Amino acid sequence: MLVSFIAALAFAAVHVFAGRLRTLGRIPRSGWLSMAGGVSVAYVFVHLLPELAEGQEVMDGSDMWLLSYLEHHVYLLALLGLAAFYGLERLIKKHRRDLPEHQESHAGVFWLHIAAFAIYNGLIGYLLMHGENNRLSTLVLYCIAMSLHFLVNDFALQNDHKDLFRRRGRWLLAMMPLAGWASGLVIEVSELAVSALTAFVGGSIILNVLKEELPEERDSRFSAFLLGAVGYSLLLLGFQST
Repeated sequence: MLVSFIAALAFAAVHVFAGRLRTLGRIPRSGWLSMAGGVSVAYVFVHLLPELAEGQEVMDGSDMWLLSYLEHHVYLLALLGLAAFYGLERLIKKHRRDLPEHQESHAGVFWLHIAAFAIYNGLIGYLLMHGENNRLSTLVLYCIAMSLHFLVNDFALQNDHKDLFRRRGRWLLAMMPLAGWASGLVIEVSELAVSALTAFVGGSIILNVLKEELPEERDSRFSAFLLGAVGYSLLLLGFQST
C-alpha cells in the first residue's frame, strides 16, 4: 500500500513540476518526449495487451447479457477508449483553429478537456490498487510508464490551453491520481470491471501518445520514440521471464 501511494504521489508530482522543464516544449519535438511516448506505447503492447487477453477470458465467463452478446468485448472497450479521446481531440483542435494565436481556450472547452483527462488520471490512479500490480516490480514498471505518459500529456495540454492549464488544469490533474488511489482503498470492484477499466485506459494511452507523435508539425524524433519503445519492451520482457 505504501509503495502504491508513493507511485500516486509521483504521478501528481509530474503535473506539478513538468512546467519547469520548458526545454521539452520546443519544436522540433524534444527527443525526451518522443522517448517517453515510446515507453508508454511499449507498456501498452507488451504488458497491457496480454492483460486484455486475460480480461477477455474473464468477460467470456460473465453472465451479463450485454457482454455475452459481444464477441470481443475487452478489445471493443479498448477501441472505445481510443475513439473517445480521438473525438475529444478533434473537438479541441477545431476549437483552437478558430481562436486567434496565443489566445486562451474558452472556459467550457477547457474544462471539458481537463475533466476528461481528470477522469483518465483517476482511473490510472485507481489501477495502482486493483490492476495487475500485485508485485513490486510490476508496480514500479507501471509507475515509470504512466509517469512518462503524464509528462507527454502535460506538454500537449499546455500547448492546447496555454496559461489556463498552468494556472488551473495541472492542479486538478495532479490531484486525480491521488483521488483514484484513495478510491481504490475503499471501493473494490469486480475482476470484470478491472478488466474493462484496463482495456479503456489501454486504448486511450495509444491514442494520446500517437496523436502527439504523428502530426508533421510536431517534427517528432522517430529514433528516440523507437529507442524508448524497444528499450522498455526488452525491460518488460525481462521481468516477465523472471
